[in-house]
Parts: sequence; structure tokens; C-alpha cells
Amino acid sequence: MKLTDFKYAVPRNLVAKNPAQPRDHARMMVLDRKTQQIEDRVFHDIASYFQKGDSLVVNETKVFPARLLGRKEKTNAKIEVLLLRELNHEEGIWDVVVEPARKVRIGNKIYFDDEKIHAEVIDNTTSRGRTIKFNYKGDIYKILDKIGQMPLPHYIKRDPTEKDKEDYQTIYAKVVGAVAAPTAGLHFTNRLFTRLHKKGVKILPVVLHIGIGTFRTVDVEDLTKHRMDSEFYEVPPETAKAINQSIDSKKHVFAVGTSVVRVLESNVTTDNHVKAGRGWTDKFIYPPYDFKIVDHLVTNFHLPETTLIMLVSAFTGHDFMMKAYKKAIKDDYRFYSYGDAMLIL
Repeated sequence: MKLTDFKYAVPRNLVAKNPAQPRDHARMMVLDRKTQQIEDRVFHDIASYFQKGDSLVVNETKVFPARLLGRKEKTNAKIEVLLLRELNHEEGIWDVVVEPARKVRIGNKIYFDDEKIHAEVIDNTTSRGRTIKFNYKGDIYKILDKIGQMPLPHYIKRDPTEKDKEDYQTIYAKVVGAVAAPTAGLHFTNRLFTRLHKKGVKILPVVLHIGIGTFRTVDVEDLTKHRMDSEFYEVPPETAKAINQSIDSKKHVFAVGTSVVRVLESNVTTDNHVKAGRGWTDKFIYPPYDFKIVDHLVTNFHLPETTLIMLVSAFTGHDFMMKAYKKAIKDDYRFYSYGDAMLIL
């Protein structure tokens, strides 16, 4: 398939600026791959699609307030810094993206928090990328909670608020490291998890720290030439064991989001089971693809020409997915990170 196969227009008024309240009251489109039927439900109805022994796999990554607003030394020019990856905790060294990049050069200092905290630019990585070194030697994450903002996606046309620190986070987020939320998981509530537990559903954690690449559009027509950003993942032994029990018992494996799919499909044994482990993955899934582990998928409505819609199309079938998206636009489903959900059976 080609890049242009994933081109479609989403009306601006359908881009959600805030999540549904309560979370599990978002709309949910249900796609049945066998019957090719589409059904409109509410997200809390999802419990009715589970059976005892099924596995629900969630991404426990936690988004940190990675967006910093600072000022350049001497000129006082406003500089926005998006923290991407901590390279050295003891030295306070990070890979970042800066805006406007043309004003930020090696040796410049950027001041935050009334000049108590500053960072020096020590390297250039890409056109907008820089490596910086903070002057602060303590736990930088505690400082970020005070001076940072949640890194909302660019298509949410408003400034982040304190409420986003709760809204742009799953209820099960534990492991700090993401600059983008695993948004399919934003729909779950504690009340819904209680219902699933009572049904005998196994709720199982993995970790994949989602980076800025999740929003990046693909810029090559030939998909085989696209390269994903590498992202850290971990599959705990207990999770692998429980998923394999579901597989052996002919039960379903529900993945919450494309990040979970990439983790599980990156860790497949020769007999189509999951192996435990940790490392980095740059796995790119696009049609056609033979899924070995995941057979049910919870996801959101995604940006055109991104790796996210390509993975979902590989899972669903391209024509069926485009039919669903056409219906979603016609029926005013809410799109993207704070938008509505899709369950693919």
C-alpha cells in the first residue's frame, strides 16, 4: 500500500479539545471483522464484549509535564522546549525539541522558573532537535511537576491547563517516561475495571514510552522506506505468562492502543506466544500484516497518513477501516487524543 491510501480529511470541529466526562461515557464504534458490521455504542458497554479468561493488555507508561516555557539569556526571547528523552540523569542531560529553533544555538542558556532553573544547549541533533544540560542536579521530575506543562498534541488548539495533568493520563499510569499518552486507555475508569475484574478478565501491564514520533506524518509514498523512532518497552514475565494462558485456552487478547500492539507483536516466540523482556522497538506495522498475538483492539480515531492509522488498517482491513472513518465523520464522532473510541473485534 501507498501513503496516499491513508489520506482523508477530518473537519476541524470534530477534533476533540477536551475528553468526555465521565471518561467511560465517550462514544464507541464497534467493528466486527467477521461480519463486516458496524455498531454504535458507549464506551462503558465494552465490558459486555469480554469473557472470563480474556486478557486486557494496557500500557502503564506515564506522561510527564514535558513542555517548558523559557527565555533565552541576554535577548529574553521566548523559547518553548519539549523534553523528549533523558540521556543522563546524574548530569541532567536531555534530548529536546525547541521552538523557534533558529534562535537556539550551542552555548545558549534558556532560563525557566524565574531564572532559578536553566539549561545550556550542548549539541544540535536535528533541525529542531537539541541536547541540553540542566543546572539542577536533584530529581528533575519534581521540578517539572511545578514548572512544566502537559505536552498536548499540536492539533489541540489551546494552552494546557492543570486539569490536563489528570485528563491526559490513564488511571493506571505508573512508569514515567512518555511525552504522549496512550490515548486509547484514557476511556477506562476504576468503575469499569471493577466490572471487568468481576467477569474474570485479566488486566495486564506492559510499558512503551511513547515519543513525539507518534504524531509524525509519514513523508515517503513507499511505506517500506519509512523508519519508526525507537521507543523503550518492557513486558513483565507475569504479563507474558498470563497472555500465553489466554492464547492456549482459546481466549481473546485485547490490546489497549497501538503502543500495546507494537510491544506484543515485537516479542513473539516461534510458536506464536509472547516472551517477556525489555529493550527498544522501532516496529512498523502496516498492511498487509499477520498479527500473531492480538485479536481484539481498542483504539481511537487517528490522524491521516500516520503510522497509527496504518497499524489499525492492517488489523481491520483497509477498505473496512475507510468505511468506518467515513461513517465516523458523517456521524460526528470526536477525533484524536481526547476523542471517541473504537473497538475492533
